[in-house]
Amino acid sequence: MQGIRHIIFDLGGVILNIDYQRTNQAFTDLGITNFSEMFSQLHANHLFEDLETGRASEAAFLAAIRKHLPEGVTDEQIIRAWNAMLLDYPLARLQLLQQLRQQYDLFLLSNTNAIHLKAFNAMLEQSRGIPSLAAFFDKSYYSHLIGFRKPEKEAYEIILRENDLHPEHTLFIDDTLPNVEAARALGIHAIHLEAPRTILDIFRKN
Repeated sequence: MQGIRHIIFDLGGVILNIDYQRTNQAFTDLGITNFSEMFSQLHANHLFEDLETGRASEAAFLAAIRKHLPEGVTDEQIIRAWNAMLLDYPLARLQLLQQLRQQYDLFLLSNTNAIHLKAFNAMLEQSRGIPSLAAFFDKSYYSHLIGFRKPEKEAYEIILRENDLHPEHTLFIDDTLPNVEAARALGIHAIHLEAPRTILDIFRKN
């Protein structure tokens, strides 16, 4: 970690355990037969992209999804299915963030949406008694609030510019390769975190 002063973390698959298949199955159970074609980690259609960049509201998202569902499915059922992918925060990862914050500036950059933001902060409060992820970071950047999503270069540039970060002193960690490659193209040091490796493995060795 020589020369690194700032670390930017992805959320899902890095700090928060996620399983896209659970949301796929939940929507299949509600009656959408081709949800895996509508959404995947790497190939989101415009509806999901718009939700993740704030161009589509929660209400618009729910209305669009409802068109593919049988009559009678409620907003609560849709939200529950959409949040099914969000699993848990391993305690050791949260403890690591607390330790790292004593040595580095920490930032969060997540492709997410208003529905998930409410859900994963509620999960953190219910499981750990911590009201939001803001407790672990100097600043958090969520795609639906900043208007850009990884791997768009603007998502990274906002963090660098607002916090006066130099790319050569900045490390980015993400579990999706195109996001890592985009950071590297801006001169940011970047690590592609591939399962079963976790952030604990990265920092145990440094």
